[in-house]
Amino acid sequence: MKLKIHPKYMEVTVSCACGETFKTRSTKKEIRLEICSKCHPFFTGKQKLVDTAGRVERFRRKYQKSDNSESVTG
Repeated sequence: MKLKIHPKYMEVTVSCACGETFKTRSTKKEIRLEICSKCHPFFTGKQKLVDTAGRVERFRRKYQKSDNSESVTG
């Protein structure tokens, strides 16, 4: 194995948007998550709509326009 070519492998803190934090090891200095196992719907059993940067709203506006245009022309 060659020396001095591998990144440093260190202990880091992973933080989620929900506030959960835990320690792991990585080559990155810091890891930030949007969803972790404490707040993900698959693990919690709760339905939660996660809207990142208005994606859901843009999707609804896009298809609302197409539905209205079809009813006007059709």
